Amino acid sequence: MTLKIAFLGIGLMGAPMAARLLANGFTLCAWNRTFDKAAALASQGAHPEPDLASAVHGADIVISMLESGAIVDQVIEDALPALRPGTLWIDMSSTRQDEAQSFSSKLDALGFRFLDAPVSGGVGGAEAGTLAIMAGGNMHDYAFAEPVLLAMGRPTLVGPAGSGQVAKLCNQLIVGGTLNIVAEALLLAQAAGADPAAVRAAIRGGFAESRILEVHGQRMLERNFVPGGQVKTQLKDLRNVLAAANDAGVVLPLTALVTEHYQSIAAELPRADHAAALLALEKRNPGQRLGAGPDQLPPA
Repeated sequence: MTLKIAFLGIGLMGAPMAARLLANGFTLCAWNRTFDKAAALASQGAHPEPDLASAVHGADIVISMLESGAIVDQVIEDALPALRPGTLWIDMSSTRQDEAQSFSSKLDALGFRFLDAPVSGGVGGAEAGTLAIMAGGNMHDYAFAEPVLLAMGRPTLVGPAGSGQVAKLCNQLIVGGTLNIVAEALLLAQAAGADPAAVRAAIRGGFAESRILEVHGQRMLERNFVPGGQVKTQLKDLRNVLAAANDAGVVLPLTALVTEHYQSIAAELPRADHAAALLALEKRNPGQRLGAGPDQLPPA
């Protein structure tokens, strides 16, 4: 069966994710509020569509990759009249668990289907088709969506609707905390008189090894804060982690501290890579700076 896919949100992550679907032979209609971003996929075989209703009309699967739960909610509401019965909506944005559950309930009541399937792996993972994809929903809908998800990465069904967002929050909790720990380790190494690059090399392969140490440790040494993941996105996710923890009745003191660190640079560096946890740490340590190179930052 040839599936028609509508992909909504051709941004930093959405563009390479849609490109992977096109490279795997799927028929794809691309929509973005800024139409030029959708139009850029035409050369790869996409059908750009400036009108949301036209983009989702007749789609078997609608994939949304949008900035926030509030925007996802509005786009779903606007698209509803144009959806055909039984359409599967896969929201791959990062939202709260309760938002995903609300989307699922709304769509189910109207004869549609829903999966929440947020991702981890950054732009590099999206380009390579190696994203970790954490799906929440029923097994039947997941089985229907799995070939599409496999084109973008490694999907796993982790529970009912909303569970994908819980898994993503757990991921972001670990990522955000580890970014800050790696920043502390490298700054300590330099301040105490060691070569931070050599320290990073020495501890790799031991119990401290991680993808964060590998990729973002190098970014910190190079002072490369061009995204990748962004400070504003990391902060949004961490706030959602704390909201989920509050709802679940658990206290996450380390995550609260990490959230404060990102909050301290969010106003001035919202679009910097989340490796800018180093910059938040340096603000708390006047006179200490990792390396001698200039900061590489996204355009203002």
